[in-house]
Amino acid sequence: MASMLSHAFRNIPINSPWAVKLSKYVYSLKISFKLLQVKIPKARVNQKLNNVVLVEGVRTPFLMSGTTYANMMPHDLARASLQGLLRRTNIPKSAVDYIVYGTVIQEVKTSNIAREAALGAGFSDKTPSHTVTMACISSNQAMTTAFSLIASGQCDTVVAGGVEFMSDVPIRHSRKMRKTLLSLNRAKTVGQRLSLIGKIRPDYFAPELPAVAEFSSNEVMGHSADRLAAAFGISRVEQDEYALRSHILAKKAETEGLLKDVIPLKVPGNQTVMKDNGIRPSSMEMMSKLKPAFVKPHGTITAANASFLTDGASAVLLMSEEKALSMGYKPIAYLRDFVYVSQDPKDQLLLGPAYAIPKVLEKAGLSLDDIAAFELHEAFAAQILSNLKAMDSDWFAQNYMGRKSKVGVPPLDKLNCWGGSLSLGHPFGATGCRLVTTAAHRLIKNGGQYALVAACAAGGEGKEYQVAETYAF
Repeated sequence: MASMLSHAFRNIPINSPWAVKLSKYVYSLKISFKLLQVKIPKARVNQKLNNVVLVEGVRTPFLMSGTTYANMMPHDLARASLQGLLRRTNIPKSAVDYIVYGTVIQEVKTSNIAREAALGAGFSDKTPSHTVTMACISSNQAMTTAFSLIASGQCDTVVAGGVEFMSDVPIRHSRKMRKTLLSLNRAKTVGQRLSLIGKIRPDYFAPELPAVAEFSSNEVMGHSADRLAAAFGISRVEQDEYALRSHILAKKAETEGLLKDVIPLKVPGNQTVMKDNGIRPSSMEMMSKLKPAFVKPHGTITAANASFLTDGASAVLLMSEEKALSMGYKPIAYLRDFVYVSQDPKDQLLLGPAYAIPKVLEKAGLSLDDIAAFELHEAFAAQILSNLKAMDSDWFAQNYMGRKSKVGVPPLDKLNCWGGSLSLGHPFGATGCRLVTTAAHRLIKNGGQYALVAACAAGGEGKEYQVAETYAF
């Protein structure tokens, strides 16, 4: 700007009124620049990160889709989880700085479901809320977003959660029909409308169902699980045995009152849901009679060893340690480190945990032996067993992970000891919060300092969280 003004000034007569005005303007600019240089301080960088603590976590009962929640809406479940968290913690609504929720299949009426649920639960309209999506690790993403807000000092108190409602997924008109309807909306005359209606063909009425296949590979996740099972030599019997274990452990935990995160939920019709409805211990004989669900007739994935479509919501209260203690809370865990990974969505769609676990352990300076409780998402029995075999393979470590030797395998007596997604259910957007809350409660119940949470997700992504038990008060 100064050079342009100087050039203009040189071409104007010295006694011109414009010359006088320009000289005054240039002088004022120089003064302004000097003032700016003097007054703007150097940016201050806060090197100290706040400790982030988990105060409590809750969830609605997880129910098979099409059952008791069928007449509700997704924001109803999300609202219920928020209200349950408020009751459980007695946190004043005004103390919550931010709300973030995860979900996968969004209801178009409530695209920012976090906001709608928050308003429905009675939070102030001044409380910011936003929604994230990252397939089956959507609520994990919500938690790590909250973690970052608190650790950086942007917020002191954040509610993170997730919700999924598979009883009523959006089903659209075909693309041709949508284009026609939009054109009808813009038509100005009766003749134009009749002309457009006359172009409608029978195939326009075929609905467009939500995609169940991976967009990038066009492969259903169940097919990926079947291929993983074949690649790692995991038999149908091994998968059924693992699935049965999940149901038996979940039933035991439920009977012993260990599933403390479950809150009762009153549904339309004056019925109150008190517990999950997918926990159904069977027998190997009964499970062996089921037919393959994806690769027929020789596939190994069945309805018994795959997680079922589920409705449910979850929420956790995360705070800075300083804020939690100042309000008299006794946190149940620190949240320490997390990593996200991605790999080939075609051949390694479900192997996120195998890649993420060694990374988060190295980041935290820990080994598998330091972990007292493992919570791994169970999309399929084949998926979790494949991850365990990958972690226990020197060949896989050297050829795919760039490591000199294998990671090792979590002991089964430390893995998903209160059941997992195969038995409890898997509402895509809500599972992450359940995993973290369960890990924290397992540490409190059984002792130990560290827990580790891992999950795979569509698109070949994965996420790992290392949770440390809070110190004794």
